[in-house]
Order: sequence, then C-alpha cells, then structure tokens
Amino acid sequence: MGRLDNKVCIVTGSNSGVGAATAELFASEGAKVVITARRQELLDAEAEKIKAAGGTVLAVRCDVSKEEDCIELVRKTVEAFGTVDVLVNNAGVLEAGLKPVDRCLKEDVDRVLDINAKGTIMCTREVTKIMAEKGSGSVVNVDSVAGEFGCGGAAYVASKGAVISLTKHTALRFAGKGIRCNSVCPSTIVTPMTMTTDPRTLDMEMMGQMAKHADLKVQPCMPMDVAKVILFLASDDSRPITGQIIVCDYGSTL
Repeated sequence: MGRLDNKVCIVTGSNSGVGAATAELFASEGAKVVITARRQELLDAEAEKIKAAGGTVLAVRCDVSKEEDCIELVRKTVEAFGTVDVLVNNAGVLEAGLKPVDRCLKEDVDRVLDINAKGTIMCTREVTKIMAEKGSGSVVNVDSVAGEFGCGGAAYVASKGAVISLTKHTALRFAGKGIRCNSVCPSTIVTPMTMTTDPRTLDMEMMGQMAKHADLKVQPCMPMDVAKVILFLASDDSRPITGQIIVCDYGSTL
C-alpha cells in the first residue's frame, strides 16, 4: 500500500531534477501523476520512464508563466483523473550570474518572477478551486533558503521570498477547510539547472556575501532528498502541518 494511493498529483517542472525525482517517487507510492514542463521531448522521456516502472502518468506541456497554460493544465488533469489532490509547485528558474539588487536587469526580474512567483500563484489558484469543492488537498511549494536569507541574485530571492509569503497566505486562507500548504526550502541541490551555471557569469562579490549563510563543507542535497520531504508533506502523514517553511540543507545554513 502506497502513501499516495489513488491520489491525483500535479508536479510542475517535472522533466528533470527535483521535479522528476518527485514525480517518480509519487508514482511509486501509488499516485496518478501529472507531469508538466515547457520542453515536450524531455517531458515525454520522463513519462516513459514512469510508465516503464509501472506508474500512472499524464504528460501536459505547460509554461507556468502563462495564465492560460495553468488553467489548461488543471482542466486536463480533471478531465483525465476527475480531481486534484496534490499540487507541487516546483517549476523555477535562476537568473544568470546571481546579480545583486544594484546590478539586476529588468529582463531577469520579469522572467524569474513570472515563472517562480506568478506561476506558483496561478497554479495554486486553479487547484484550490478544485480542492475547495471537496474540502481536501495539499499544496507543496519548492522554495529555497534564498527566500529565507536573501542569499542569491536579487530577482531570485525576491521570487522565492514571495513564495514563502504565498505559502503562509494559502495556509491561512484554507485553515480548517481541509487544504494545507507548506514550503520546502533546500539549499544547494545537485541538479542540471544548478550544475550548468557558468562560473564566469557569477558576481563574485555576491558569492562572497552568500558564503555567510552556507557551510560549503556540508554535503549538498540530491533531488531525491528533497523529493522525500515533499512526499511527507503531500501525504496524509503530515495532516496537522500547514503554513510551515521546512529548510532541508543538512544544516549548511545553521
């Protein structure tokens, strides 16, 4: 018996990294998983991987920065499986170079906030309409210690700080109504997005400031480390927990 048996779970940004690990783990725990991302070929490959392992999966291409895509994602999920029980807001991007506030560019701000913050709001808005009708559901936001401590580029930390506030707002909005919302805040994660950053683009002064909130001797998180925390928050094992910001970083920011 799985911890998510027959639950319908949407995982955004699920073609690689934490999103893919979460989708695979959810499917192995009995969930009907809806995976979504912007790149169709990677999305299809991930869907085949889940199917080959015996999981139930629906792949829906979606750019969460577009309101109409978020609406269509939830519509297709309900059309296929009848409801939504869990939403994992994982889709996210970094700006190039960790630009501090005095050097950030408008195009970075627009792109990062559109995906990380606005996309999270739009997806949450659409699924909570469904969850409210039946009086149950769990929303898990994949955030970052950057949103807690400001350790990152200005656009990125602003977007992740917004998601922390949205988590608390959503939990408050639906407290006592069966809908929960929590955030997972990893530190460095070994994913394709983080590992392909070009060191030559990094603002080294900002990197030095960020070192105040990170012990580089502590191991980084792997995608499955984060996925297991997300599974707990998505499952009924965490039913009393809502509005919480869970840092998972092996203690690197203590």
